[in-house]
Amino acid sequence: MLLQADAKQLEWVGATYLSQDQTAIEEILNGVDQHADNQQRFGLPSRLIAKTFVFRLIYGGSAYSYANDPNFSSIGDETFWQGVIDQFYAKYSGLKVWHEQLLERAMRDGRIEMPTGRVYKFEPEVKYGKVKFPRTKILNYPVQGLGADLMALARVSLRNRLKDKEGVFMVNTVHDSIILDFDPKVWDNISLVRLVTNCFNDVPLNFKKIFGSEFNLPMRVQCEVGPDWGNMEEVNA
Repeated sequence: MLLQADAKQLEWVGATYLSQDQTAIEEILNGVDQHADNQQRFGLPSRLIAKTFVFRLIYGGSAYSYANDPNFSSIGDETFWQGVIDQFYAKYSGLKVWHEQLLERAMRDGRIEMPTGRVYKFEPEVKYGKVKFPRTKILNYPVQGLGADLMALARVSLRNRLKDKEGVFMVNTVHDSIILDFDPKVWDNISLVRLVTNCFNDVPLNFKKIFGSEFNLPMRVQCEVGPDWGNMEEVNA
């Protein structure tokens, strides 16, 4: 049997932690469905569009890029999408300030240092005869890098808890997912899901131990179990 453990909202949790946006923190702590709220607040046609909009924006999406994307262009033109972006930044003002600070720091120092010790270096690029810093990379790398570090903490914690156990193997990790192969004769679904969930719950504590900084957000996980990837069902501990 396979167990797939997916970190919930990994990128959004990372962006929220790095920006310390108070609205986003409250939504995560209170279990608010931010995508449904943003869909209604911003006048978007579906929750999926609202979700995709958010993740693209925290990686440097622009009104022009939305207006010229076939998946978004039918919803509104560049003026419409700029209005949505303005509403987003009005709601998550802390994230807006953080974006501005990232860009300023990268252009001033040529580098960004993360709470985990990662260092990203940036150099100006020449495009169409103009010298510019890579805005999307500057906004993208910190969030993606932190996500990788958070998953590493969960993965190592899980590996340590499983190393003396029989009937279960860690077979793969894919971005925000960890895949286990287990023998149902040795493990029942609930026991294994509970063990995996505890590893994710411990991420903030381990973050403090390893990196010396408080991680003031929960790490939540969704677990699915099944005989193959095409037949998986969610299981809660």
